Amino acid sequence: MNWHKLASADPMIVQELSGELNVPKRIAELLVQRGVTNFSEAKYFFRPQWEDLHNPFLMKDMDRAVQRITQAIKVDEPVMVFGDYDVDGTTAVSLFYGMLIAKYARCEYYIPDRYLEGYGVSEKGIQYAIDNGFALIVTLDCGVKAVEMADLAKASGVDMIICDHHTPGEKLPNAIVLDPKRKDCSYPYDELSGCGVGFKLLQALWKTNNWNQQELLEQLDLLAISIGADIVPITGENRTLAFYGMKQVNEYPRIGVLAMLEIAKKKAPLTLTDVVFTIAPRINAAGRMGDAKTAVKLLLSEDLSEATTIAEEIQATNNERRTIDEEIKEEALVLLEDSLEKLPFANIVFKKGWHKGVIGIVASRLIEHRYRPTVVLTQTEDEGLLTGSVRSIDGVNVYDVLESCSSVLEQFGGHFFAAGLSLKEENLEEFIQLFNDKVGEIVTEEMLVPEQLVETELHFHELFLKNESLYEVPRFKRILSRFEPHGPGNMKPVFVTRNVYIKDARLLKDQHLKLRLYQPGYINCMLDAIAFFRPDAYDFCKSGDPIDLVYTLETNDWNGKTMLQLNIKDLRPALIAV
Repeated sequence: MNWHKLASADPMIVQELSGELNVPKRIAELLVQRGVTNFSEAKYFFRPQWEDLHNPFLMKDMDRAVQRITQAIKVDEPVMVFGDYDVDGTTAVSLFYGMLIAKYARCEYYIPDRYLEGYGVSEKGIQYAIDNGFALIVTLDCGVKAVEMADLAKASGVDMIICDHHTPGEKLPNAIVLDPKRKDCSYPYDELSGCGVGFKLLQALWKTNNWNQQELLEQLDLLAISIGADIVPITGENRTLAFYGMKQVNEYPRIGVLAMLEIAKKKAPLTLTDVVFTIAPRINAAGRMGDAKTAVKLLLSEDLSEATTIAEEIQATNNERRTIDEEIKEEALVLLEDSLEKLPFANIVFKKGWHKGVIGIVASRLIEHRYRPTVVLTQTEDEGLLTGSVRSIDGVNVYDVLESCSSVLEQFGGHFFAAGLSLKEENLEEFIQLFNDKVGEIVTEEMLVPEQLVETELHFHELFLKNESLYEVPRFKRILSRFEPHGPGNMKPVFVTRNVYIKDARLLKDQHLKLRLYQPGYINCMLDAIAFFRPDAYDFCKSGDPIDLVYTLETNDWNGKTMLQLNIKDLRPALIAV
């Protein structure tokens, strides 16, 4: 792994901001690197305001969407809420349907079956709406490329409002399309999640009808879950929405979330990272392995007993998912090994019968073994098409790569780092060659080595004020905690410290490296650290030689005390020993 230190912030701005905020210079440096250069910007960063959210009517076609829903309510037309089966889609459906049903009884939600209908707006879903007399479909987290499906609906007198955040194709569907990525949309922020676009429609609807905005605020927990799970940037409007959403998760969690946390043995306060690793996989498991409507039922449940039963069912499904994805990963690694010479720039593996619901997870696992853009493909017995999940590395936009392969694909869609596709089996070999060659045109040798970004160099003694105890959480860390929520655009700060000596090193469960560390001249500033899944580093840590390390700052609760602990991202023998 290569370590890459970000360019240092302007020292004059850092000095001025440090004094203005009364924070350590290292904290000011981190803020400047995030674009925070003065008191007012810092105030917005640390205390986002609900009032700072953009006017939803700045989004192209928002007025038309509100008018159409208002008309449906006025003349008593039935409305179908259609959402994708992933976390972004199911939270969007739970949020939108949950709010709409409270104001208008004639609505229903529909989530396609991953295996029978596939991704996006399905023909079966449209036909269901037609057969059951729905006059309006609102799609969430999908639909911006559903040109044929929109035409099918329109031909039968069914209108569509599309709430999506994916990149549109050359032609928009014949529908009311809300998507901040539309070329003709001047909305000030284009990184909303699919759930976020649905929320903006609700915000506009509530504003138009003078309904209580507090009702929307109480639903932001679902939006925070979608933001974390869909890995959208935690900047601008997303930061505000995630900030208030996490307050809702921690202070007034909905019953379904409480049930999941109870089973996971996780307690508040939670961070957005906790949501990504605790709540999101369980919601996702329902859509990956079975019926995503189960997750919606859980998120909408108002009965603890019912929610606990559903959460236990989802937990069992998630355990099954873990077993299956581990089995497929091992098979995929064997196939990957056989393809190394043929595919120098990409990982592409295919096997019939692999579970479609976990191939995206497997793709991410393969990148951990060989750092390349990765495609995992499968084909079930009842399908003629191959379906695949794509995951990428820094610097390679897989959506663009797939677009360059579109001549051999039946369907594709997604984002910079993650996408999905389908193709005919006879086109597989051509696709493999095209994908690998296109990636080869983009990458350099350096890009194929994982890189750890480092924000600033830190000495251990800088973490503590003069009179602060090592056995308490220092002010430095308490301020750093207010940088939450973390995610792309505001990642958890990563520090580098050089020439560190090891007082004690031991292995936990033969997997995790537990260290006691200090720097020369500051023997009394002894810090605990842990490096997960790094038994390989044990021998050189026992040598007595100094190390360099990159890490994030965490806390650890032990024996009733909460203390600082370093979470080591990487370590190596010191380049220059002092």
